Amino acid sequence: MSLPPLSPGQLVKPRRFEFRIALIFAAIFFPIGVHLPYFPLWLEAKGFGAAEIGIILAAPMFLRIFTTPLLTALADRADDRANVLVALVLTSLLASLGYFLPPSYAIVLAVSLALNVVWAVQSPIADSLALSGVRRFGSSYPAMRLWGSIAFLCASLFGGAMLAIASPDVVPVIISCGLVCTLAVSLTAPRLGRPRRASPLSATGIQEAAPRLFNRYFLLIVAGVGIINASHGLLFGFVSIYWKSIGVNDAAIGFLWAFAVVAEVLVFMTFTRVFGSLSATSVLCVSGAAAVLRWVAFPLIVPAGLGLAGFFAAQSLHALSTGLFLIGLQKVIAETVAEERTGAAQGIAFFANGFAMAAVTLVSGPLYESFGVDGFYVMAVIAAVGLGLIVLAGRSAPERRLGRED
Repeated sequence: MSLPPLSPGQLVKPRRFEFRIALIFAAIFFPIGVHLPYFPLWLEAKGFGAAEIGIILAAPMFLRIFTTPLLTALADRADDRANVLVALVLTSLLASLGYFLPPSYAIVLAVSLALNVVWAVQSPIADSLALSGVRRFGSSYPAMRLWGSIAFLCASLFGGAMLAIASPDVVPVIISCGLVCTLAVSLTAPRLGRPRRASPLSATGIQEAAPRLFNRYFLLIVAGVGIINASHGLLFGFVSIYWKSIGVNDAAIGFLWAFAVVAEVLVFMTFTRVFGSLSATSVLCVSGAAAVLRWVAFPLIVPAGLGLAGFFAAQSLHALSTGLFLIGLQKVIAETVAEERTGAAQGIAFFANGFAMAAVTLVSGPLYESFGVDGFYVMAVIAAVGLGLIVLAGRSAPERRLGRED
């Protein structure tokens, strides 16, 4: 199916397009780089138990599985996605102020639900703006997206340094201030007009194309990747709390999180040279095996007397357990799904990843409450299940591209 032609105005590249998109990625990911590592510490400081923390973290994940495709579809129909981005950031900022209300369980849960609905969709919309630049002007997506990872890294270090000199009450302050900066930067977003094709998370595109993607190979890949990703649920929800409980200071916690991001960026930079000769399923198998090794190692680090060095070594596996599964999934879609069905494939993968991560995060609270760091052994089993599904998928790899009408 051919795309509608660009209007003359859409052929004009906005001034400093790449710089402005890079700033948007950085501004979006900075508050996320504080929220992911340190929000659980703030929840613990406010007296919430592990099970309550698990629900507060997981409930928004379940909700945004359904709201993100709807909001991206809305952005596709808007006169300009940049205007939708500004509205979402403003709403996120207003919602984040709810964390300054008396922190009862009901209030914090409600604020988290409202905030994550409008926060989670900002990155996909920024992606869609960046990809429009790639298609129209030949911009480099990695060069722009890289600054989101760098901002996340800096936020992890900054948050750790701030918590080292202040109480966890500083966490919502940094998040809200970060969203103020995001709002200011989003006002500079390039105006590109309506997209010519629905975004990868468009609900309409998913509904139309999904039936043709429901085959053994694709379902096994999506399920395996989603489960490997979900095995990170205990890490994201409770590893900062665990490190704090064994005496790791806040600055070191920030370095541990930042080190994982550095490792992930390095695998992006070296993927073609190191892993380029591997098939997509082989890449995903390496990712699953690394996740299993990472989770088995976590409970053994303190008993083995490895200290911080051991945790840094385990965090280096983030490059493989996370970085490779992100690349491997895109490699599968690029190699086996016809171009006109890639949006639906991305949407189905988003749903599977989101649902699996939400489910594992939900059970991570009771799991950590009952077993502490030994709960990572359960994450290892979960990752092994995902790895097994990828191996099965590899045995039924298609000889022709999927999702194409015969």
